[in-house]
Amino acid sequence: MERRLKFAMVGGGPRSFIGPIHRMAVRLDDLADLVDGCYSHKDDWRKLIERVRGKVDFLTICTPNDSHFEIARAAIEAGLHVFCEKPVSMNAKEAMELKRLAARRRRIVAVPFTYTGSAMVKLARDLVRNGELGRICKANVEYVQGSFRKVDPNEPTDARIAWKKDPRRSGPSCVTADIGVHAAVLVEYITGLAIKSVLADVSTFSSGTVLEDDASVLMRLEKGAKASLVLSKVATGEENGVRVRIYGEKASLFWNQEDPNVLSVKYPFEPERIYKRNAPYIAAASPLSKRLSRIPAGHPEGFIEAFANIYREFCAAVRDGREADFPGISEGVMSMKFVDAVLKSAKSGSRWVRL
Repeated sequence: MERRLKFAMVGGGPRSFIGPIHRMAVRLDDLADLVDGCYSHKDDWRKLIERVRGKVDFLTICTPNDSHFEIARAAIEAGLHVFCEKPVSMNAKEAMELKRLAARRRRIVAVPFTYTGSAMVKLARDLVRNGELGRICKANVEYVQGSFRKVDPNEPTDARIAWKKDPRRSGPSCVTADIGVHAAVLVEYITGLAIKSVLADVSTFSSGTVLEDDASVLMRLEKGAKASLVLSKVATGEENGVRVRIYGEKASLFWNQEDPNVLSVKYPFEPERIYKRNAPYIAAASPLSKRLSRIPAGHPEGFIEAFANIYREFCAAVRDGREADFPGISEGVMSMKFVDAVLKSAKSGSRWVRL
């Protein structure tokens, strides 16, 4: 029987969005028990870390952005593994410091870039790896929301959104650091190609913030491939539009997070193929996609299950010390280099900036 892990949590109280998501996700496979935590900004997380040192396996961090780095650093120094909400820090310099510290203390850091946990994103990555698409030429990713639009302009901003508009809590970026990092990580994860440089144009359309709530980003990848990102929190009527298109010399693929159990692959001279999650043919195309599907085909799996897949792989790495498929501190560092480069490009009049 697998050893049950123990963990503590900072932030993520009952009224938050992301805290309950973490608790649901980690319980889905029943691999770890939440034994302690401080869920309010009035609680002292330093006392929590001292209290659980040597008694839990990892700490989950669900606070606003401005405290991620400090809490993660203290947890690693206390000998804990860390599962930290993105962005892992306020800038790339801090993220690199965490990476060096985690390596020195031999601690594992996971960062939940949620959509990499989707079974169909695993399939997409494996189809690219197996050469189904041929040489990758282009990637287009949208991550668009209408969450900053109000029906009544006089309506108070939801507290779960308000802090994202505050540079003291959110940091120097809003839309790029909040959802753009998901899109950037998806590009690298599926294509296997690193982002080398970016050219960005950012805007602020909503009230109550000086931070960007809309961005368009061109990217140069390894091996001559190109990519583009469309990011927005003011895309009126959109809910959580994560749409990924990858174009290769032989074929292209499309995945839509709002229809997460389906992946389509198009060919120039063959009929389009529609892959469905956990169908009988999936195991041959992607054993990992098969393994990370929990229920029979036709029973939809979505956001919580993708999140739980990251916890499943992270817990396996913590418990057994084996390599597993989850976004870690390397993705955390890359994502912060991406944010820094986007902001630098925008401030310089939309010039190309290297990561």
